[in-house]
Amino acid sequence: MATSIFDQNVIEQIKEKSALFHLLASEVSKVIVGQHDIVTFCQLAILCQGHILLEGVPGVAKTTLIKALNRALGLDFSRIQFTPDLLPADLIGTLIYNPNKQTFETRKGPIFAHLVLADEINRTPAKVQAALLEAMQERQVTIGSTTYELEQPFLVFATQNPIEQEGTYRLPEAQVDRFLFKLLVHYPNKQQELELLHKKIVLDSIKQVLQKDIIFQAQKLVEQVYVDEKIKNYIVDLVFATREPAQYKLASIAPFLLYGVSPRATLAIHQAAKAYAFLKHRHFVIPDDVKAVVPAILRHRILLTYQAEAQEISADSVIETLLATVAAP
Repeated sequence: MATSIFDQNVIEQIKEKSALFHLLASEVSKVIVGQHDIVTFCQLAILCQGHILLEGVPGVAKTTLIKALNRALGLDFSRIQFTPDLLPADLIGTLIYNPNKQTFETRKGPIFAHLVLADEINRTPAKVQAALLEAMQERQVTIGSTTYELEQPFLVFATQNPIEQEGTYRLPEAQVDRFLFKLLVHYPNKQQELELLHKKIVLDSIKQVLQKDIIFQAQKLVEQVYVDEKIKNYIVDLVFATREPAQYKLASIAPFLLYGVSPRATLAIHQAAKAYAFLKHRHFVIPDDVKAVVPAILRHRILLTYQAEAQEISADSVIETLLATVAAP
């Protein structure tokens, strides 16, 4: 397909480095039962330098998953428990007066880490959410009059509980768009739950299998994964179908769509599909790669109408119809 335009050395490197990422998944599976798709999307986020919003009820191992992932990565880790009384300074840091030197000194906040776990992000007011999301987008923080670049890789994995509304602050659509993926963490099945009773969950058993330089090398290799023009057109068609559904024989879902997705979604699908191909040891993208990443990218970007909510039409069901209708190359 695309071998002729590739250096054979690049193809071999993709196979070699993608194998290391499968070691990452194996390490995480030592303490996490099931959730294979969630782990895969965590790998994709690392490869794409993107952020993840994990939504699930308490007790489905969202926090344990992220801690396990970080132990296998060996990155600087910071966990922030979001509460209603949290202030932006508690997150990014502030200036502290030193009476001995009679000067203000910078005290950096927990945002200065490679992997930040924002636990229950919807439990803190809008100004704190905005401070976090600004850092996610700009990858820098301003304290006083000084701007600090956040060291790469910089990843935010945020969690939220969908069943409790009291004392929570909903993330604005314009800000939730900053997350590359929104993942739904479901209950384990019966067999997996039984396996939990036999499994000894010890985070210390996880070994570091990746280093920062390997992550950077893999990210550069993902950039070199080939995407054919037909695949690019398919991605654009999927995005435009959310904006102009009638033009794509999707008039049946038009009443449920308030707004389609932005060009940021187009770029996200393109990048994530390349990363997915990389994990599959391929140097080129196929339509199935696009289909695999689309739900996690679009479910928090598609805005539904009140009619959709009244009829209990979810974003995932709209996306399912979208993928089934828009012709793939």
